[in-house]
Amino acid sequence: MTSTGPATAPAPQAGAAEAAPAAGAAPVPAVEVRGLDKVFPVSGGGQTVALSGIDLTVAPGEFVSLIGPSGCGKSTLLRLVADLLEPSAGEVRVFGKPAGEARRGQDYGIAFQQAGLLEWRTVAGNVELPLQVHGVRKKERRARARDLLALVGLADFADHWPAQLSGGMQQRVAIARALAERPRLLLLDEPFGALDEMTRERMQAELARIRHETATTVILVTHSIPEAVFLSDRVAVMSPRPGRITRIVDIDLPNRVGAPGESGGLADADDVREQSAFFAAVTAVREALRAGGPA
Repeated sequence: MTSTGPATAPAPQAGAAEAAPAAGAAPVPAVEVRGLDKVFPVSGGGQTVALSGIDLTVAPGEFVSLIGPSGCGKSTLLRLVADLLEPSAGEVRVFGKPAGEARRGQDYGIAFQQAGLLEWRTVAGNVELPLQVHGVRKKERRARARDLLALVGLADFADHWPAQLSGGMQQRVAIARALAERPRLLLLDEPFGALDEMTRERMQAELARIRHETATTVILVTHSIPEAVFLSDRVAVMSPRPGRITRIVDIDLPNRVGAPGESGGLADADDVREQSAFFAAVTAVREALRAGGPA
């Protein structure tokens, strides 16, 4: 994954100096995609239409998952939001700004299926990397890395090397690194896809807790329907190539992991997965996928 300030005096988030919306005005969307197409040239002069006519709005603080058949363009859409690819048509805006401007302003952090940690840097050194690249003082970036490792439950592993960590622990470090510059948006591309099922479920609960504690907007690419339902406020269902958003399923669970439960404590992950509302939402997403075409 890629993505300041002393622990005692957190720096304002990117864009904090921008004018706030007028009283009563709708907040600026975290992500706004309009009429987005992406076409890739292929050898011999042909082309592949990866995405066609994508419209999507994500509100600040919202968790949205992208789900669909393999090759439908989920990861391509995420990379377009991240300004890692150029659209063929249409527009992407992040917090009201062109995607390129948001990238340069470090408005988002991003993580992929592989943690991508540098083996020659310690765990803390990996978390500090984006801060070091952008010239943050050593004392400040060390304090920030310490706070983030505590957030992801790895405070005791700051001086370990990546090779000494399990796959799930490496992904926690990658998430911490993506949060290093306090991004308002977290982009996740199958971050738990390579993990075993038990570890994956634990990481889902950890991500839900982190999202609640940081109020970060999240867009997640996943192939797992239960994962999308467990984590998301809404699930955007995509069709086979050329990828289109065919339906958006609202997820309304009585309790969520990371949010206070009725007893005042945090909701239990197993309890969430055993709710009738959870099974109903899984069924709704599965039916939407079937209606959109072959998996």
